[in-house]
Amino acid sequence: MAEETINGAPVTDGMIQKWADEAEAGYDVEKLRKRGRPTVGDGPGAVVPVRMDEALLKALNARAEQEHVSRSEAIREAVRAWTQVA
Repeated sequence: MAEETINGAPVTDGMIQKWADEAEAGYDVEKLRKRGRPTVGDGPGAVVPVRMDEALLKALNARAEQEHVSRSEAIREAVRAWTQVA
């Protein structure tokens, strides 16, 4: 059987025991609920696939980098401006 790894580092018996002890002690449910991606509005976000040609995608990436925002945030800002939704 192959050795299990996490990010290329071997998983040891000590690591497994530490995780088991942590689980048996219990987790803070409120802390766990705060994990994951931040919300982008009033409720859960929906993924909306969009097709773009190479020139438009290149321009989008350049503008997002210039504004120091993610490509997704750049798209959301453009749609907000176009739809006049705050």
